[in-house]
Amino acid sequence: MSTSIHKIRMLEPNYPTRATGVFKGEASGFLNWNDIPYEKFYDTYTQLLNNFWKPSSVNMMQDKKQWGELDEDIQDAFLDILTMIAGMDSLQTPTLVEFMKYVKDPAVKAILANMAQQESIHNESYSYILASLIPLDKQKELFNRIKSHPEVIKRNQPIVDAYQRFIDDPSPQHLFEALIHSTNLEGIYFYLAFAFYYNLGRQNLMTGSATMISYIHRDEMVHFDFVGMLIQILMYEYPELNNEDNIQFIQTTMQKAVELEKSWSEYMLEDLEYKADLPLDEFNEYIEYIANKRLRMLGLKNLYQEYPENPMPWIKAFDDESISKTKTDFFEQKSRTYSQVNAGNGFDEL
Repeated sequence: MSTSIHKIRMLEPNYPTRATGVFKGEASGFLNWNDIPYEKFYDTYTQLLNNFWKPSSVNMMQDKKQWGELDEDIQDAFLDILTMIAGMDSLQTPTLVEFMKYVKDPAVKAILANMAQQESIHNESYSYILASLIPLDKQKELFNRIKSHPEVIKRNQPIVDAYQRFIDDPSPQHLFEALIHSTNLEGIYFYLAFAFYYNLGRQNLMTGSATMISYIHRDEMVHFDFVGMLIQILMYEYPELNNEDNIQFIQTTMQKAVELEKSWSEYMLEDLEYKADLPLDEFNEYIEYIANKRLRMLGLKNLYQEYPENPMPWIKAFDDESISKTKTDFFEQKSRTYSQVNAGNGFDEL
């Protein structure tokens, strides 16, 4: 197995315009969208552009009015969960930039650049929500706390370690492991947050925040779907990666991510699951259902029991089909006049 992946040069004029490989190939560095190796790349790029949104497009006035009426424990959970996902998205922007340095195909570089920009918008949205609800000194306190919070460190450390290993030693194996952890971050670790804010939204509470989260959710669906594609391409270009140890790595790593997401949900909701109207048993089955979908995306069999239907049925109200039927935001804040209205660019069935 090749021990390293070399950083790209800015331009290689003697190489072909159409990349001969995404990671293990030659490419001039010039991008012609009409001459790319995989048509799906342009579909993904278009979807990212169609999903474009700005935090300032979401009206937070109702949230601001309702904030003081929320139970104090719900407020605390709201802020802790929001700060936690802000910390995770903070990892993604620089990591995606690192991935770009080793990608030969200019179309993939363009997609990763757009993904990195969206992650920075996500961070802006969290700050936008916080600025609408609490003063700056409280915000600073929250961010200082997550840097040393034992539960946060426990769940983030495997991802941080995998990303750092790739940065320090950019081998095909370490890239593979980093991409798997990226899938877990965006495809597993965000789902308590989605459920928590959607649950408030369905009670007609904090609908601005829930709408913002729905836009982030849609972006993340495109991100980990594309990362799943990159994993398969990487294993095709480096067939030695397609071995039993790496299949076991995917299963073990995803199982650990599910355990950590369950642990985080128990930490956040154990004393207020009835107050929040978000039963832990239901969420635990839901995250297993989600993990099975991620495994199938990577061509693997279910790791958990097969759920014939979504085990958290109320969340189906927020799926892509509902968006395309109503042509409005989930929580009826405003007419969907943005490109988010397109039926093809909503997030996957929850």
